[in-house]
Order: sequence, then C-alpha cells, then structure tokens
Amino acid sequence: MSKQYLTLHTLSDAHPSDVFALAPTTKSILSASGSSTIHIHDTTQADFPLLQSLEGVHPLGIHHLATAREARRAASAGFEGRVKIWSEGEDGTWKADGEISDQLKAGDVWAIALSADGKYLACSSINGKINVWSLAEEGKPKIRDYETKGSFGMCVDLSRDGRFTASGHENGSIYVFDNDTGRLTHSLAGLVKPVRSVAFSPSTTLLAAAGDSRTIALYDVKSGEQIANLAGHGGWVLTLDWSDTGEYLLSGSHDGKAKIWRIETRQCVATHAHGDKPLWTAKWLPKSTRSEMFALGGGNNAISFYREAAG
Repeated sequence: MSKQYLTLHTLSDAHPSDVFALAPTTKSILSASGSSTIHIHDTTQADFPLLQSLEGVHPLGIHHLATAREARRAASAGFEGRVKIWSEGEDGTWKADGEISDQLKAGDVWAIALSADGKYLACSSINGKINVWSLAEEGKPKIRDYETKGSFGMCVDLSRDGRFTASGHENGSIYVFDNDTGRLTHSLAGLVKPVRSVAFSPSTTLLAAAGDSRTIALYDVKSGEQIANLAGHGGWVLTLDWSDTGEYLLSGSHDGKAKIWRIETRQCVATHAHGDKPLWTAKWLPKSTRSEMFALGGGNNAISFYREAAG
C-alpha cells in the first residue's frame, strides 16, 4: 500500500552550495552547507520563513549538524575540524554554548550525533576512532574512546536513551558500543561497501545502516542479527531517518531520490525526486499535526518540504 506526500514548499537557493545537513527541532529546522553559515527556518508557518542566521560559524564550511530531540541544544561540525555547541533561548534565539576543544584538527571529527536529552555527543573520525563527550559536565569531557580497525568513520548515531553508539565505516564495518560499560556490543556483518548512514529506531530495537551497496540493512540491536534488507535505491544511500513512531524509515540517495519504507511490511511506500544531484540529507519533522512532514536537502542548494496527503 503506497502513501502520498505533497510538496509543501521549496526554499530555492537556501544556501550558496550543497546543503549537507538538516536538523529539526519542534518548531524549526537548522540547515548547513559548504558555506560558513547555519540558517534556522520556522517550520510552523506555510512559507517556512528564515528566523535566524548564524554567520561565520565554520570558515571552511559545515558538513554535519545535530539537534537534541528533547532539549534546546544543537551541534555543528566544520571542515576545519571543530565542533561547536549551540543552545536555544526561551525567545527562540540560538547562541554559542562552547565547543569541543581537545586539540582537534581536520579529520579528528567527522559525523556527529546528540542524545535525545542533549547531554551526550558522539563523533566519528577519519582514523576510525569513535568518541563520546559529556556536554552536561564542566569542560565537556570525553567519556568514551572506542577503538575500531582504523577505517574512516563515515557516520555515527546515538540511541535516544544515550545507551548505545553505532558507527559505520568506509570498509563496510558497522559497530555497536554500549556506553554504560564502554564495550563493543556487536560487530555487524552484511554491508561490504562503505557505510554512509546508521540510525537507531526510536525504541532502540532496530538499527538501520546503508551506503554504497544501495541496500538498507536492518539489524536487531539486542542480538546483532541482520533481519532484513530494503532494496530499491539506484544510487549510494547517503542518509537515513526514522519517523517518531518507528513505523517508517526515510532514506535519501546519491541519485537525488528519497524513499519512505514501511518497516512492518519491509516495502517502499513512496518515492520523491529532489533534482538529479546528490540528496545529502533527509529528515522527518516532529509530528505536530495529524500529517507527517519531512524535509530534503542536497546538491541543488535547495530545501524542500513535504506533507502527507490527507485522506
């Protein structure tokens, strides 16, 4: 059974270069690109107006953004190697709230993820190390330093409860670490080619992983068993995001296509084209009405918003 989604609005030329990252909050969405600015748009109004621009954030451009689902906190990672933390005030204005400073240089941090409460930040790196930082403690100390086999950590995710960290690597490796014990829980098989996105389901029962194999693998987090493959993308899968209920998985690929998968049936129920350039980022917006909404960003410099058709 298919689902229909309507194009709500497109922000053409939202950024002067590829939109690499989108990160939603309850009422807004943060976006970043190869430029040094983070834009914040209002997602409660039909024309998605610009609320704020944080300029000169990372001089060489921004490759990753993350927001906390249950806290007014965000993080940004730049090509120069720095990670900056942001907090939203009661008036809705975002301000700098420190940075991760541990003699970091370009490549020491690549992908980033925040726990739902905003207290923990996970980072991958070009040398394969996976680190977790405590943002709630003075000085924002590193609390976990996970060693892998040295392959580029292309993606990372934190479970919503902060217990698990997952990472995907250039050599196809996928690791799941227990942040309570500091130990490796699973080394997952199944994807031989580079893994570009990993994402825990809201209940932390499943982990989705995908990349250059063009297939999305689903794993049982408790057992580590691969339980399904979702096939249908014609290009590298660059981004994954779960709906709040865990019923649907949103994916985006290098050929500009976004797909929505119903997890119960393991079937693709909708496909949308976001131009013919790479679709770097695809995110569900927090559900504030009966209709589901998601946003897409990529190589056409635009951000497009979609809403589930009523019916």
